[in-house]
Amino acid sequence: MRTVLTQLSITTQSREQFLDVTRQVAEVVAKSGIQAGVVTLFVPHTTAAVTINENADPSVVSDVLKGLAQIAPLRAPHYRHREGNSDAHVKSTLVGPSLQVIIEGGKLALGTWQGVYFCEFDGPRSRKLYVKVTSG
Repeated sequence: MRTVLTQLSITTQSREQFLDVTRQVAEVVAKSGIQAGVVTLFVPHTTAAVTINENADPSVVSDVLKGLAQIAPLRAPHYRHREGNSDAHVKSTLVGPSLQVIIEGGKLALGTWQGVYFCEFDGPRSRKLYVKVTSG
């Protein structure tokens, strides 16, 4: 088994943002030389996340952000966290800090309309995304 670990630097431009990082992750996979296995993505932040969703129609990202805002509004009387970013913690918990994608033929085995998104919920910030490619 072979493993390659890379850290990507992500810079977000707004408080809430989905950044399509599919190309960057695919480049890490290609450079690894691993033809079959899995790539694991991990976000080491409590107010950011990573997900897979449609990357053909930008209104999907907008709809997801609006849906998350309904579940966890920016301000709510029951929030007790003093930093004022409780909604971001809830959203990152719902979306999740990690995911895996199968690698076949040296490429991400994503569906036709799927893309990998770094999800910012408390930006703008400089962030990290760990990409671990494992043969298998």
